[in-house]
Amino acid sequence: MSTLAWFALLSLVVWVWLLLGQGFFWRTDQRLPSASRHEERRTRREADRWPRVAVVVPARDEAEVLPLSLPSLLAQDYPGVAEVILVDDGSTDGTGRLAVELATRHGGLALTVVSPGEPEPGWTGKLWALRHGMALARTRGPGFLLLTDADIAHEPDSLRLLVSAAEANGLDLVSQMARLRVASLWERLVVPAFVYFFAQLYPFRWINRPRPLATAAAGGCVLLRTETVVAADVPEVIRQAVIDDVSLARAVRRAGGRIWLGLAERVDSVRPYPGLGDLWRMVARSAYAQLRHSPLLLLGTVAGLVLVYLVPPVALSAGAVRGDGAAAWAGGAAWAVMAGTYVPMLRYYRQPLWLAPLLPFTAFLYLLMTVDSAVRHYRGVGAAWKGRTYARPEAAPDRCRDVAPGE
Repeated sequence: MSTLAWFALLSLVVWVWLLLGQGFFWRTDQRLPSASRHEERRTRREADRWPRVAVVVPARDEAEVLPLSLPSLLAQDYPGVAEVILVDDGSTDGTGRLAVELATRHGGLALTVVSPGEPEPGWTGKLWALRHGMALARTRGPGFLLLTDADIAHEPDSLRLLVSAAEANGLDLVSQMARLRVASLWERLVVPAFVYFFAQLYPFRWINRPRPLATAAAGGCVLLRTETVVAADVPEVIRQAVIDDVSLARAVRRAGGRIWLGLAERVDSVRPYPGLGDLWRMVARSAYAQLRHSPLLLLGTVAGLVLVYLVPPVALSAGAVRGDGAAAWAGGAAWAVMAGTYVPMLRYYRQPLWLAPLLPFTAFLYLLMTVDSAVRHYRGVGAAWKGRTYARPEAAPDRCRDVAPGE
């Protein structure tokens, strides 16, 4: 066989292994576990049985999306006591003022807006905002904290279902991968693949096993048991993390907490990424951090993406032109398995199935984004987001100042 045929055959072997041996990552059936209907009906009638919940929302320059997300949190039909704490993280677009106006207009859960000031050395911005909001929330004695991004909209029963799942299943962290917006052409090409690649790296079934084989969370929607937050020393222990959701999950797991992660049905991101540049910045800001800033891991990732995603269509095309039947057959078979594993995610996102064979093109874009992320890091730009850059975080001070309730 030709060299190309051997590479195509190797790619096919890898795809068969991914299909059967990587936690069935391509399936989309990991959805929020629930209590029995009888138990939920009983507890809904007894509001005092529901733990107090504080919803903490870090927000930096979110005036564009806040009218679509904040009212959905204020309108939660939670049977117990709940409140929303929005942490205005140095916004310049009137985010905090708009939040107060929305709460006055829509009513619902009580809203508190606070501002922590600029992050101390060694803290990334979002975690600094979360630290401030979580410290304030804990002074009110909640049983759970819901950490949710400012661009995430929740159906009215979202909080109730999250708490019910945690209580009924003894979970310390319940996280849902919010359904991202898919409207523009580039969103259709890139967004479902983003979740597909995440699930391939962190198979949800492996995370949710009694004896887990992987650990991760989705930062847009994370319900945490407060006593576990204290035991895990969150967020102080992860204050330098750029990929804060995975770091948070690992901290909870180290503290002995039980974790669940799945796809959301009633939690949606309203943030638009209409152009390729918007999506590029979203991926590139943390891709190299995911590889622990390791040149060797970067090289291995690029080689893996080429072998797994790019070799199949190249082998099929080149094999057909050159009359290399083995290369064409192996490449075509690998490409077919690849596309087939992508179909469930496209269905979850309600996208046309003709996008499935285009996955190699999207993977090539992700390869370029990852390389660009590394280039940015070595140029000293690092992970940049909304005017802040995290190149090489300094060591955080040992002592973190306390946050007073009225601060």
